[in-house]
Amino acid sequence: MIRTVESEQHMSPPVLAAYSYCETVTGQQARNFAYGIRLLPTPKRRAMSALYAFSRRVDDIGDGVLAPDVKAERLEETRRLLDRIRNEEVAEDDTDPVAVALAHAARHFPIPLGGLDELIDGVLKDVRGETYETWDDLKVYCRCVAGAIGRLSLGVFGTEPGARGAERAPEYADTLGLALQLTNILRDVREDAEGGRVYLPADDLAKFGCSAGFHGPTPPEGSDFAGLVHFEVRRARALFAEGYRLLPMLDRRSGACVAAMAGIYRRLLDRIEREPAAVLRGRVSLPGREKAYVAVRGLSGLDARSVTRRTVRRRP
Repeated sequence: MIRTVESEQHMSPPVLAAYSYCETVTGQQARNFAYGIRLLPTPKRRAMSALYAFSRRVDDIGDGVLAPDVKAERLEETRRLLDRIRNEEVAEDDTDPVAVALAHAARHFPIPLGGLDELIDGVLKDVRGETYETWDDLKVYCRCVAGAIGRLSLGVFGTEPGARGAERAPEYADTLGLALQLTNILRDVREDAEGGRVYLPADDLAKFGCSAGFHGPTPPEGSDFAGLVHFEVRRARALFAEGYRLLPMLDRRSGACVAAMAGIYRRLLDRIEREPAAVLRGRVSLPGREKAYVAVRGLSGLDARSVTRRTVRRRP
């Protein structure tokens, strides 16, 4: 149940300014995310921007150039800030606009803030340089950095009253987050390798002769890089199919937001599948006009209706 959100006329200037700051951060740094949340009503869009801005801060610490021990301390400082938000200790005139906006959002939507603790835990794994032997190992990381974001977002979206199977909505939101993260991992495989990070499971790399890693614009000699990519694409598609069961449980505009964001990544996955080696030459992306088309398709409800039809057909 979403609590009543006060109108803009009753929102204090510092809170409005804090949300404006978060929306600017989101628009500048999260093109795919921004395409989705622009479909939301203003209170939900602002709350999602606050979540993104806080998450961006955590990610930026992990991706920065500081020494690992300094990064770890900065992340723990951010966790302490999260505790202040959770304990309603952030005043509206606080000097940190992200904290002000997220604190306001958390007072007006049932956001499970523990998901941001999970995000911090996931980024700490990056700081420690952890690698993953199996898909089950990688799933733990993906649930921290992406599944948790799905569950946090669901706190803002809410589910439709009486939606069938709504008790499983957090599970589907989590799974959709995994699908997005695995797509990210495939897209960024060369960039991550240059930064000394390997996310794909070691047993998958060994299976396709890619254990030597990715250090140039061509696959490792003698490897079946295309086979590896196609294997991971199939895994991501299965996650998308499961996660899309969330859509019929959401109201029209929240469903459109999720469909737009997920739709962009599904099309990105299609491109990666068609030309696997492209991810070794640079970042694969979609043009703005294609993202806009996906957003319109989401707003039309086509994706939600197709999921509903598939779900109905599967029922005995």
